This record gives sequence, C-alpha cells and structure tokens, in this order.
Amino acid sequence: QLVESGGGPAQTGGSLRLSCTASSRTFRSYAVAWFRQASGKEREFVSAINWSDANTYHADFVRGRFTISREDAEKTVYLQMNNLETEDTARYYCAAGLGLTGRWAMVRSESYDRWGQGTQVTVSS
Repeated sequence: QLVESGGGPAQTGGSLRLSCTASSRTFRSYAVAWFRQASGKEREFVSAINWSDANTYHADFVRGRFTISREDAEKTVYLQMNNLETEDTARYYCAAGLGLTGRWAMVRSESYDRWGQGTQVTVSS
C-alpha cells in the first residue's frame, strides 16, 4: 500500500514537498513515479525514480522545478515542487512498478501496478 502526503494549498511561486511511503515492503527493485490528474483532464506523468540505478525522469513541463528523491530506508520517495504554477493544481498520485527500465516504461501509467489514493495540490495566484 502506498500512502501520499504533503499536498495542500500553495501560492504561485511557492513550494510543496510530497511524500510517498510504502506501508509494508520497501521500494527496493521498484520504480516509483508521481502522476497527476487535474479536474477534467487525463492522468499525466510527472516524475519517476528507478530504485536500482537512481536514474530520474521528468515530464517536460517540470522544467527543473521539481526534484524526485528517495529516502535511504527504502520506504519513502519525495517530490519537491518549487516555483509552483496554477497549472500544477491537480491530484498527485504515487505509483510503483517492479523491474522497470528506460524512459518509455517509466512514463507510462500502465507500467505501474501499485497506486496510492493521491494527495490534492491546489495552487492559487
């Protein structure tokens, strides 16, 4: 089970840090990603990290504003979001998939078989 936290309201230009915690097993050998879904839109890829090689992947719209990182105990992944924009308003979901490699697999929601319930991020100007 994946549990997200850290969402909430923010102002444009502000920051939030989302956390994704595995309630039971660790993230070792998993790829962990963040997706988001805004009201009335499809779910889209945000960022991902491959636990085995620590490679990270980001959507183009991140533009250096977001950083994905992992915690050493292998049970938590963070998404640090800086310079937030109103377009970042969405529900953010954490997902985990076993044995994923390469960007093509990492950015596809179909690659992930474990999902959290999401945490809402609302950015206002």
